[in-house]
Amino acid sequence: MIHTVGIVSLSSGIIGEDFVSHEVELGLKRLKEYGLDVRFLPHARMGLDYIKAHPEKRAGDLLEAFRDPKIDMILCAIGGDDTYRLLPYLFDHHELADAVKGTDKIFLGFSDTTVNHLMLHKVGLNTFYGQSFLSDICELGPEILPYTRKYFEELIASGTIREITPSDVWYEERTDFGPDEVGKPLVSRPDHGFELLQGSPVFSGKILGGCIDTLYDFFNADRYADMPDLCKKYHLFPDREDWKGRILLLESSEEKPSPDKYRRALEYFKQTGVFDAVSGVLAGKPMDEAYAAEYQQLLTDVIQRPDLPIVFNLNIGHAMPRCIIPFGVEAVVDAKEQVIRFAG
Repeated sequence: MIHTVGIVSLSSGIIGEDFVSHEVELGLKRLKEYGLDVRFLPHARMGLDYIKAHPEKRAGDLLEAFRDPKIDMILCAIGGDDTYRLLPYLFDHHELADAVKGTDKIFLGFSDTTVNHLMLHKVGLNTFYGQSFLSDICELGPEILPYTRKYFEELIASGTIREITPSDVWYEERTDFGPDEVGKPLVSRPDHGFELLQGSPVFSGKILGGCIDTLYDFFNADRYADMPDLCKKYHLFPDREDWKGRILLLESSEEKPSPDKYRRALEYFKQTGVFDAVSGVLAGKPMDEAYAAEYQQLLTDVIQRPDLPIVFNLNIGHAMPRCIIPFGVEAVVDAKEQVIRFAG
């Protein structure tokens, strides 16, 4: 049972800006209705410019959240970009490894937080992928989206996720987040469940991965010139041996990467030997179903392993609603039965 939630801004400092105060107020109200104590780590609400300029403060907040015995769950404010700049402050003197030693705290986030998930994987902590404070708890509609809420409530009540099944609907992305949108529901569309693109419908392994756009930046310097070098220096992308028997999770961002970028990302991963090592691939539903058919074709064309199971259209990542996937826990994917089950 979770009692205290610590909110951190590890990428973007947007929750410190006045123009989202109505969203933050709504999210805080909902968390408190669950009976949760909520603590914003010291720099979480310092705003976009401050957070951008001070990666050391972001790193300090993460370390403090792990060290504070009262905090049971670390919830990321949102994704963004730029969290790779925390690397020196977390690894040069084993700071992160020392902070997480002996802890079983829950860490939840997605998008650029993929980088933080891989940092925590590197020091041996299992994490949870799929939701964040501003994107999910602060949803401007009348309530947290029911499918999203189901998994968040399971996590705070039990500390784990036992299984995920598909959502019956997906939602069009909101284009206006102003105060006038409070209480306005999103437009929903019928969804069609997990899609098996190839391979056996049943496979197993421990899931790891995240946002394909962020993982692309591990290898490509277009966004940040120093990111590939830093990620390489700190060995952040797991090596082929570490991927052995795992299931790779990939989901695409709100930037709706072009099919060409999606292909190049898959080719980068292929060069590392990931697709020769994993037991399967899970791909998230693209936001607004952008390029869904193209992504499906690219997954089979680039990976070029007809025996490797690939399941598409999971409700994880940037398309709403969102489930939560435990990383580092044995999972059994059953595309025929439309369920993914996790060991206790």
